[in-house]
Amino acid sequence: MFFFDPTFILLIPALLLALWAQIMVQSNFSKYSNVRSRIGMTGSELARFILDSAGLYDVRIESIPGTLTDHYDPRTKVVRLSQSTYNSYSVAALGVVAHEIGHAIQHANHYVPLVVRNAIAPVASFSSNLAWIFFIIGIFTGAMGLAQFGILLFLAVVLFSIITLPVEFNASSRALKILERNLLMSKDELKGVKAVLSAAAMTYVADTLMAIMQLIRMLLIARNRD
Repeated sequence: MFFFDPTFILLIPALLLALWAQIMVQSNFSKYSNVRSRIGMTGSELARFILDSAGLYDVRIESIPGTLTDHYDPRTKVVRLSQSTYNSYSVAALGVVAHEIGHAIQHANHYVPLVVRNAIAPVASFSSNLAWIFFIIGIFTGAMGLAQFGILLFLAVVLFSIITLPVEFNASSRALKILERNLLMSKDELKGVKAVLSAAAMTYVADTLMAIMQLIRMLLIARNRD
């Protein structure tokens, strides 16, 4: 059967890395959520302070449900903070918030990888939904043109995953610098922030590895069916 072909073994390293990254994210966030920062600001207060300090008065802050659902929406210029960070004084929460503000600053500064990622995001979203449909139909019907078109669509997903890496790593780097220089966060607190953000970054590495392995798998299957 297609779904149980030997190429599936290529996905095992990515699956293991993704599992490990998720465990580390939950573990580090839980650990440092119990450490109150001496800065004395909640996540929302920190977000407003950093945004105003950067001159980004037009960027709004909203509270949303969930845990670690924090994100920056460049289309509406809104930083959305989860219930786990919005009113929290913890080191973990402030680190996550500073990371999202890092994305807002990237957007304001026209950070090139972010501009590229935002440009290809619609294509990647479209491609992720249809790539495997075209590929599977092509493989099972022998219409290799369809299979190759599916591979081409999935290539957009891989490119999106790759360009996401510098965007996320840069946002974390900006967050650490902001917390250290602007707010004089202590070294032990910065260590906690770095642990949380490093674990989160590994989830993006795992996603990228998975996308690359899936692309290789598609190429191998197509070659064997050709």
